[in-house]
Amino acid sequence: MVRALLVSSIAATCLFSVSLAGSVAADQARFDGLANLPFEQNRPTPETARTLMQELTFQQATQVYLWAMPLINTLGMKFGSEEVFGAGYNILPVWKERLDPKTLVTTPNSDVLYAMSYVDMGETGPLVFEAPPNLQGILLDFWQRPIPVDGGKFFGDVGLPGPDAGKGGKFLILPPGYDGDVPEGYYVYRSGTKNVFIFLRAFYQDPADLSPAVSLMEQVKIYPLNLPEADRKAMEFPNASGVPANMLPHSDFSAFEQLKWLADKEGEDLASADGLGLLANIGIIAGRPFAPDDETRAILNAAAKTAYNTSRVIGMKSEIGGRDLRVWKDRQWVNPINNVSAPGPDKTLDLTWRNKAAGFYEIEPRAWMFTNYYSISPGMVSQNPGKGAAYEIAFNDADGKPLSGDESYKVTLPPKVPAGLFWSMTLYEAENASGLATNVRRFPSLGSRDKPVLNSDGTIDLYVGPKAPEGKEANWLATAPGRGFFAILRLYGPGKEAIDYSWKPGDLERIK
Repeated sequence: MVRALLVSSIAATCLFSVSLAGSVAADQARFDGLANLPFEQNRPTPETARTLMQELTFQQATQVYLWAMPLINTLGMKFGSEEVFGAGYNILPVWKERLDPKTLVTTPNSDVLYAMSYVDMGETGPLVFEAPPNLQGILLDFWQRPIPVDGGKFFGDVGLPGPDAGKGGKFLILPPGYDGDVPEGYYVYRSGTKNVFIFLRAFYQDPADLSPAVSLMEQVKIYPLNLPEADRKAMEFPNASGVPANMLPHSDFSAFEQLKWLADKEGEDLASADGLGLLANIGIIAGRPFAPDDETRAILNAAAKTAYNTSRVIGMKSEIGGRDLRVWKDRQWVNPINNVSAPGPDKTLDLTWRNKAAGFYEIEPRAWMFTNYYSISPGMVSQNPGKGAAYEIAFNDADGKPLSGDESYKVTLPPKVPAGLFWSMTLYEAENASGLATNVRRFPSLGSRDKPVLNSDGTIDLYVGPKAPEGKEANWLATAPGRGFFAILRLYGPGKEAIDYSWKPGDLERIK
């Protein structure tokens, strides 16, 4: 019966706008087969009841996965990191030689230094994060919502776009419902979940000398507020560069096991009553055993894989929720943050993916975001020139065809790229959004600090493909034959021309 269930349950994926193989008529026949299962004397037969209840479990689990995509993304990072580098408030892995494709995580940036930590305030109580000057970071809850600062002026940001304005300082993170005394001398952040995600970046000037940025990261301190200094664990900064670690969202039954772990930790703080009800539908209830039988486990395993594959379909779309995500209507580049909430300063969605006018969370656009990306904050989407970053993503070439590792492309950047700090273009695996791994180069990126050759008119031609055109090696990004990819163009410290979209890069044009 499990095998029969899995065959019939494939139809459920169409509820999420996925067109499966086969003709339209065959697809409709599968729907009709479910709709017309036999009833006798106006009651479902035992076989009909069994099939429909199995189908319901599959559909509920698939919807839970897509609804929980931000959590599943965070949990994948947490458990993947801690399996390799260890767990604890004092453990802060730092990618001291930049982040390369050995680390499987969604759309990392190889052109800054990363550090990431995961702390459970259910165990530590209120948490102190001490940041040195010039460190950039985001403090997020496990839904990847930027944590608000008391007063509401800032959300999540640490550093230049944060309340410290890049001067550093002490940041106090409080768990949900905290009503105790709040000491003075801290920037106070109140989290929506007990578990928090600390995501840090340090910028370097010279790719040949990363030591200043590493030293900056190693000045960070994280510790429980109420723990005497003598009792605090010493900070540890394991070097995560070049170390294999799978920090991607899980796409099997273990994703639901991770959600159960989080539900036990968070209780009612995890979600609304309706959200907790979605989890309860598939047996995930805080404080109760989660031990589905073999048949149900097989259904949940198939649902997780189907939902993840569906999220990959959603994540490659250039239109979502009735919105065209293209930055320029005559280009293929899309924007992963600003345009999903409508271009310009007046956003339809807030940074929790809540439709501000209608008052509901937009689940599909949120899944679109967190299948490919992680972390968000006001500083990242700043519309003030010189602050934050501008992001443009290309899933397709100039002809609208998916980017292929078998093809060769050229993309032209107009003169005077409006990036006050630096710009870079990075390639990612279409399969899972991790950095594109090749046997040619360690890092799948190329940018201004690599000093690509400029044309006589100031434009820059970048070449993308399995082999560098003769004489163009300095401007070449390697692809992997047989594997699809996508590209992200990042402008750090974007100028006015990047914010108002008057600077317009060319598409990736296939070289015939």
